[in-house]
Amino acid sequence: MALRIHPSRLNEPPAHVAIIMDGNGRWAEKRGLPRLEGHRHGVEAVRRAVRSAITHGVRYLTIYSFSSENWRRPRDEVAMLMGLLKRFIRNDLAELHKNRVKVRIIGGRENLSPDIAALLVEAEQLTRENEGLALTVAFNYGARQEIAEAVRRIAAEARDGRLDPETIGVDEFAARLDTAGLPDPDLIIRTSGEMRLSNFLLWQCAYAELVFLPVLWPDFDDAAFVSALEEYAARERRFGAVPEPAAVMSAS
Repeated sequence: MALRIHPSRLNEPPAHVAIIMDGNGRWAEKRGLPRLEGHRHGVEAVRRAVRSAITHGVRYLTIYSFSSENWRRPRDEVAMLMGLLKRFIRNDLAELHKNRVKVRIIGGRENLSPDIAALLVEAEQLTRENEGLALTVAFNYGARQEIAEAVRRIAAEARDGRLDPETIGVDEFAARLDTAGLPDPDLIIRTSGEMRLSNFLLWQCAYAELVFLPVLWPDFDDAAFVSALEEYAARERRFGAVPEPAAVMSAS
């Protein structure tokens, strides 16, 4: 059955799309390939997602590339993921910069190797003046950890007399999150058919539309991106309010 597109968003894409990229391992296993091949093809899907976001007028794209829980994976697999990240930055940073993409990385950096940490800084510094797509990479990221760190910052400021606890509200809290300055995501896409957020943007997704696609991440392409945009456009976003009744036109 065709989706009914909400009239107010016929030509209005979501400003901010966030993606939980899931299914690399299953994609490889289905083909009898090592998991590394799934991750390699997943990098190609990242490139396609960036191109699609630019093509369809999305202004902010956030991708969940490596969670703080992913360190529990086998050491060899973690090493593979780090290697793919380094190759992606080295091979793609110039192209992203050419296309005016602004790169930002959120997540912890304390336990990263010096070469990885240096590459993240390089990506941010090279593209910081760009005014095209804002690409945020959630790397070594966990939403609970992000919220806990924001609480620590607020507590320290209050302890030192730099913040009056009575003035703390939603905006003050959000300003101390890793995503400070970014609008909340309008649409969160998760691939692979799994239906959970997996510790991703828990504060920021309060009113996001969630779309779960059965496609495995390495197969994610522009058609999948468009299907999620169409699903989003068919939703009526109310942000907790009651929609206005349709105006009744009287006969003249």
